[in-house]
Amino acid sequence: MSVPLGIALGLLAWFIVRYIAFSFYTVDQNERAVVTSFGKAKRMPGPPAEDPFAEYLRPEERERYRYPQVQVIPPGGPYFKWPWERVYKVSIATQTINMALDLEDPTANQGGRILEAVTKDQLNVGLKGQIRYRVSERHLYAYLFGVKNPVVHVMGYFISILRERIANFSAPASDTGKLATMSGDSAEVSGVSINDLRKNLRDLNELMDRECLSSAARYGIILDASLITEIDAPPEVESAMAAINTAHNQVSSDISLAQAAADQKIVQSKRAVEIETLKVQAEVEPLLALAEQLRALKTNGSDALQAYLRNVRLGLYQQAERVIMEVEQ
Repeated sequence: MSVPLGIALGLLAWFIVRYIAFSFYTVDQNERAVVTSFGKAKRMPGPPAEDPFAEYLRPEERERYRYPQVQVIPPGGPYFKWPWERVYKVSIATQTINMALDLEDPTANQGGRILEAVTKDQLNVGLKGQIRYRVSERHLYAYLFGVKNPVVHVMGYFISILRERIANFSAPASDTGKLATMSGDSAEVSGVSINDLRKNLRDLNELMDRECLSSAARYGIILDASLITEIDAPPEVESAMAAINTAHNQVSSDISLAQAAADQKIVQSKRAVEIETLKVQAEVEPLLALAEQLRALKTNGSDALQAYLRNVRLGLYQQAERVIMEVEQ
């Protein structure tokens, strides 16, 4: 065998292994794939469908984040690709990340342990919690080609909204809060921002979930849930906050006891009124029946009424033990 022939056969074998054997690929169950041809992702045929997540964007942002719909390769295989095509595989499984973790600077936020924020009364607090997210199958173009590192972008987006909401968070009004506001010195308790945040963590988490619905259209990532689990105050104010909370709990307890006592007295008063009403009705009913009977007798003539009076008098005589009668002289 000549050298040129061996080189040709070697090149042919390399071409078969490199571009034929390695051109088959599979997609796992928790993955989706996008194929690009000469760097351009394959698009869906026809006009782009309306994105349901676009309604969560501001009007000036809808044009900026209008990404095309690409063909998504479902799980399965083997699939074949040409040498000039490239396959991008993406996991769509739900993932969890610490909200204080900075992917670009691991030393930030105290080593990714506590996220700092400022409340509306200028109090520095530390936040602990997690974020659950997953890649949106509908927005793979935004995830793969829209931004360089979508997870970093969505984390920054989430943290900026979280800090803004904490700086302006107000607890929802309640009956207890209204009574506390009317009780003089305890009015200041309802305005302590860290107390409002701690007592309304669920509302804060739900608020963050609603505010971050546009992340899918922006970065191709859906935030399934934000789980803020702890809000820590600075050590120098923790004792003061404990005293305030103790006083507030005492006031709330007194208000609850007063409400219970007042409700009990109201119920007792209603029952007493009902009992007296029934007694009066029981006394009035015989008189009304007697009046109706006398009215019916009167319509039959004066003789009927005189006969009725005589019968009543005889009945009284039978029940009496002694009768005193006046005799005319």
